Formats: sequence, C-alpha cells, structure tokens
Amino acid sequence: MAERVSVSQNIVNCRECRNNSLCFQNLYPDELEFLNEKKIQLTYQKGENIFKQGAFSPYVMHVVEGIVLVYLQTGYEKQVNLRLATAGDFMAFSSVFGDSIYNYSAIALKDSLICMIDKAALNKLLLKNHDFAMRITSKNCRNEAHLLEIIKNVSFKQMRGKLATALIYLSGDEFSGENVFQYLTRQDIADFASISTESAIRFLKEFEKEGILKLKGKEVKIIGKDTLDAIAKRG
Repeated sequence: MAERVSVSQNIVNCRECRNNSLCFQNLYPDELEFLNEKKIQLTYQKGENIFKQGAFSPYVMHVVEGIVLVYLQTGYEKQVNLRLATAGDFMAFSSVFGDSIYNYSAIALKDSLICMIDKAALNKLLLKNHDFAMRITSKNCRNEAHLLEIIKNVSFKQMRGKLATALIYLSGDEFSGENVFQYLTRQDIADFASISTESAIRFLKEFEKEGILKLKGKEVKIIGKDTLDAIAKRG
C-alpha cells in the first residue's frame, strides 16, 4: 500500500508532550529542546507502512499515539508478528548503534502519531545523560525478553500452546487501555502465534467451547486466563 503520511498539523514541542515516554522525563530542558530540533513528527493513517524491512534507517521511531504492528518478513507473503508498539514505545532503536537498515517492518493498525528522531542526535543524548540511557536500555531489555519468548514459542510449542501464548500477550496489561483485537484480523493473530490462519480459527473455536474465551466478530474476550496460562506453559 502506498504511504500517504502527512506532517502533523499540531506538532508538539517535546517539553510539552503529555504522551512522552517516561524515558524522556530524565532529560533536561536544553536536551529536550535539542531533541525537538532533531525530530520529524508524522501522522500515519490506518494501514500505512511506517518503515520497511531492508530500507535505509536514518531514524529511531517513537510512538506518540496509536498502535503499530511490528513484524518480520520471513518469505513471500509470510511474516512473524513480533509485537505491538503503543504510546511511549521505540522502534528501530538498534539503528542508534550502527544498523544502517531496518531489521523489520512496521505498519499502523490505527491512525498513529510518530516522532522520527535523528539517530545521531539520540546517540549524543545517550552518551551525555546516563539516567536517560539507563531508562531506554531497561525498556529495550524487556523487548528482548519478549523476543526470546517468541523463539521459544516457535521452536518448542505445539499449536495450541503457540496460540495461547499469543493471546496472553495480546490481552496483557500493557494493552489494558485499548481493545487491540478490534484492529487485528485472524491472520494477524495467526502470525503472532506462527501458525496457519485455518489453525488459529479452529483453535479459537475450541477455546471458546472449552469456556476459555468468548468470540464475537473480531472481539476475543479471555474469561479463563488461568487455563490459558496452563496451556501456554505446557506448550
């Protein structure tokens, strides 16, 4: 799909941004002003590509508003969904440390406001402000733990366990303020679980019959979380 991005009509100064990541709260006013001068703020409409795997990566992306699907293209029309990025999350952070291309792709699941931060400028702030660097490092360590869980999910679990793990992630506390399932297709859920769409639909219906969840349209409501946790742990 062609990108139809637009510069935000209400560009927010970093010092006044209420949706800022907690990481930025460790920056001094002059550092925030420096960051403000080194960013581009864009609005991406639902369904638009934010960046593409393999493309040149001059920026680190910071989600101000919206929901972004981060995925890895693994073959022709095949992908593994890695995570959902929401307000306060960073994407393509590894570009700060020398990556010249994006290692994965990102697409807006709903209208999203993104700050594109010059990676050289961000690197300068990381070296200057240690508290800021530690907060961002901590945030990215949590993302690394999630990626390790994905590897375990793909490598060792049966399909029911894979789907259970994906559903637990998508219904987690970090998304409590947003019903993410309304933005996801059954194909999207299958790609989070690394199983076929047909298998995802079949096991969702099985989980519903077992009283683990309720299905209504795109809605997926977890009502038996302990049982789902047990399935995920058994694999």
